[in-house]
Amino acid sequence: MGETALPQVEMVRPRWGDPSHAAELPDAARALAPEAGGPGSGVTPDEVSVPTPTVSDEMRRAVADIVGAEHVDDSHRDRVQHTRGYSTPDLLRLRAGDGADAPDLVVYPGDHDEVVRVLRICAEHRVAVVPFTGGTSVVGGLTPDRRQVTGVITVDVRRLDRVESVDEVSRVATLQAGLRGVRAEELLAERGFTIGHFPQSYEGAGIGGYAATRSAGQSSAGYGRFDEMVEGLVLATPKGTIELGTAPRSAAGPDLRQLILGSEGVLGIITAVTVRISPLPRRRLFDGWRFPDFASGLDAIRALAQDGPRPTVVRLSDELETALNLADPDQLGAESPGCLMVVGVEGADEAEVGRRHDAVAQALTAAGGSGPDLDAGEAWRAGRFRAPYLRDPLLDAGVLVETLETVTYWSRIEQLKAAVTGALTDALTAQGTPPLVLCHVSHVYAAGASLYFTVVAPQTEDPVAQWTAAKQAANEAIRASGASITHHHAVGRDHRAVYHAEIGELALEVLRAVKSTLDPHGVCNPGVLV
Repeated sequence: MGETALPQVEMVRPRWGDPSHAAELPDAARALAPEAGGPGSGVTPDEVSVPTPTVSDEMRRAVADIVGAEHVDDSHRDRVQHTRGYSTPDLLRLRAGDGADAPDLVVYPGDHDEVVRVLRICAEHRVAVVPFTGGTSVVGGLTPDRRQVTGVITVDVRRLDRVESVDEVSRVATLQAGLRGVRAEELLAERGFTIGHFPQSYEGAGIGGYAATRSAGQSSAGYGRFDEMVEGLVLATPKGTIELGTAPRSAAGPDLRQLILGSEGVLGIITAVTVRISPLPRRRLFDGWRFPDFASGLDAIRALAQDGPRPTVVRLSDELETALNLADPDQLGAESPGCLMVVGVEGADEAEVGRRHDAVAQALTAAGGSGPDLDAGEAWRAGRFRAPYLRDPLLDAGVLVETLETVTYWSRIEQLKAAVTGALTDALTAQGTPPLVLCHVSHVYAAGASLYFTVVAPQTEDPVAQWTAAKQAANEAIRASGASITHHHAVGRDHRAVYHAEIGELALEVLRAVKSTLDPHGVCNPGVLV
């Protein structure tokens, strides 16, 4: 039932997801494609060009002595499959045969101690280390700066894939970082529990990545963001081990867990996380509600966030996203007036779920909403993880499609939406490719909410440069609006300059000092975040 029924997918770059679930370009989307047709899928993974490895034989032998020779791989396939992440520019480069950022080696440690020892060897040899779970970064988080290092290895933690413990009384579980999200849910469901964390990357992402990027899933209104669920964690660094989380809350100094969460591999590699778990839902109810326009829908979703009742899932699409209905590609282009709000309520107590559902419906009716539309709500839930599959046929057809997100206070939401939409529209129109800019709210708090934009435009001859210009304009608009550069995609390399401006030079010095202490040779994901 629900998200846990999805498969764990071993994705093959440069395409998304399970090949058997590949999407076709909907008829309504063909109008976005160039008349002459698109570039197609590009080269095969075998045809991607990768550089000659620069890691020394001595370094390779030392790593093999730690993890076993069978767990060190420099094959062309493995190097390509650990190159960059899943942003559209990442995929466009691979489609063009560019594997310049491929790691020299891929290493698969089997436990925490092996991770620490590998980090120490890399520090001695000045070799950069990129942590890897699902590899679904969309902000350049897997592309280190090579200028000050002698080589690059990827540490893929997939062998750290166990549920170490489940404390059913306290409702916490300790999960190894290489455990993929789908598998974690399957294992916990056997005990009657769920994490409740379902980002759109769910089929491919893993526990370590959730923690390292402060991930947020579709059910954040009910379960919280992943960083809010974390009760403890273990970090491997070149200097040794940090274990945090003696108790749920403490007054014993600053909460250093928050320093590690979101650190994106620059302080070390997270090897285990203790998270809150919840009873597995017995019932889920998803509805669709219509509002005349985005402003009225925004008022209604803010009222739910601030005054309740708060659903488990709440999402508001603007007029254009509602009309295009990307969450359900089969319905792309269907007539959908106004703005669609999706609300979902779930829980282990069926009677309580019914009461909460009715209370949400009453609040939305009072706010001017039209509903409930059970079919629209269920269609969105069922199609939630299908949307990423639509990117491949769009790129094949010569259509640029990419996303970005931000977060701000309620009083600034409409101004921020207008500023980012305008910046993207102006930047792409100036290149002769006027875009469609879609937007939705998917994560809400008492004080504010996130905005998630999807951008669709015909590709130019250099679509990477095309998007780079548009993204820079959007970043500048976000910064000028006083919003945060990211809500859940993380900083990576793509947001680094704006992030530094956002926190200021003194705070940046603090982060650099921490990194210098834990990673004095600067080998942990250099160039990312700081």
